Amino acid sequence: MEQRLLGGTGFYVPILSFGTATFGGGSAFLRAWGASDVKEATRLVDVCLDAGCNMFDSADSYSAGLAEEILGQAIGGRRDRVIISSKTTFRLGGGPNDVGSSRHRLISACEAALRRLRTDYIDLWQMHGFDALTPVEETVRALDDLVRAGKVRYVGVSNFSGWHLMKSLAVAERRGWSRYVAHQVYYSLMAREYEWELMPLGLDQNVGALVWSPLSGGQLTGKIARDRLAPADSRFGQQGSHGPEFPRDQLYDIVDALEEIARDVGRSVSQVALNWVMHRPTVSSVIIGARNEEQLKDNLRAAEFRLTPEQVRRLDEASARPAAYPYWHQRRTSPDRNPPPV
Repeated sequence: MEQRLLGGTGFYVPILSFGTATFGGGSAFLRAWGASDVKEATRLVDVCLDAGCNMFDSADSYSAGLAEEILGQAIGGRRDRVIISSKTTFRLGGGPNDVGSSRHRLISACEAALRRLRTDYIDLWQMHGFDALTPVEETVRALDDLVRAGKVRYVGVSNFSGWHLMKSLAVAERRGWSRYVAHQVYYSLMAREYEWELMPLGLDQNVGALVWSPLSGGQLTGKIARDRLAPADSRFGQQGSHGPEFPRDQLYDIVDALEEIARDVGRSVSQVALNWVMHRPTVSSVIIGARNEEQLKDNLRAAEFRLTPEQVRRLDEASARPAAYPYWHQRRTSPDRNPPPV
């Protein structure tokens, strides 16, 4: 499997990584995604490693830490072969300090994650969301201390806005602290807002993208089309979209293009949708999920080919959305000075 540098670091990660939100099924919400126990999780880890996919992404909020516990057991005896990525920030308890990115929360959350994962270091630890109540300096300094202590090797963020990330990078550079090298982002053919500001920022600042929900919660798997409703037992069938409302007609246009290209190249619709995301600027790794071995093996095969420029153009056109302000204004008034990044 192709290996790519993580942002501006010298650290390689696989182009596909495996998301463990399907481990545990600790809530009704997450059970719709999957509920792998230790035995099944171990088998999925085996399949990933056989394919060269050795990076596993988790979070303390996935089933209240159970996903991390199961991952720690599933990789037992193979820590030197895997890359662990995890996250914190979201609420994990009823106390006032059981949420956020304060020094108190980060130090205790890191220690707890290490115990659950059965390891003495986390390769990439990310802030799952922005904490507007904690000073950026406090968060970045606490993370730098954890890096210097050897408990975390790289730090990143998820779901930040452009100014959240840029301010954090500026503070780290000014103080000589560890900087964020990765941004875990929502990005797919149905969700291209990442391209407006965060992708140009990633290009400028060497921040690699780790893409979550590259199939938009199962809407780009081919199970939904003009003549097909979502299966009742699918995640989308149970929960609907976790993103903003998307025009149904345009979704069907995207699926039409995906199905046509999938027939041309002899691949599944999911593989074509994943392949499009893999080869976008700034993308270091695309996080895939699977409720079972069959889904996982199909998704892993997305790394075996590359779409032609003409196929990419067709998908680009089918998925194009009007830009938000000020990006449409910049492109209209100064296109030679503000070209889109792709």
